[in-house]
Amino acid sequence: MYAVVNSGGKQYKVQQGQILRVEKIPGDVGNPVTFERVLMFSDGENVSIGQPELEDVAVEGHIVEQGKAKKIIVFKYKKRKRYRRKKGHRQEFTAVLIDGIKSKAQKSYETTDEPVAEAKKPESEKAAPKEEEAKKAVPDKEPLEKAEIEATTEAESNEKDTV
Repeated sequence: MYAVVNSGGKQYKVQQGQILRVEKIPGDVGNPVTFERVLMFSDGENVSIGQPELEDVAVEGHIVEQGKAKKIIVFKYKKRKRYRRKKGHRQEFTAVLIDGIKSKAQKSYETTDEPVAEAKKPESEKAAPKEEEAKKAVPDKEPLEKAEIEATTEAESNEKDTV
């Protein structure tokens, strides 16, 4: 059994008994934590995918550690300009031990083959046939046959000669 949760703008796949390092969450060691934003849940047989979240599933755990990650160096440099900046950064994190994945309501995760009611068509689709009728009322220009084209070009050339 596993779930995919969203915390701190990142997505994590979690299982029961796993220690998860997430962005800093306020609280002391031992405090309970609940991840409400569950994006996907699988119980081994059935998979439920939220659109965008599942409403009836929550992941529970408790805080094991509050700390800072290893230091990273941020170095800015521009060659031939005598520009150098060196900075260090340590990101804060919270380590959470996952106690379990709980279902808020006992819901069957199986899909049903019931027919889905059709949605009503918007007003814009109802107005579309009127436009089509108006287009049909106006006659389309039919392509001229080869003999008609030659006749019109001869008439035009005769007019030019007389002028």
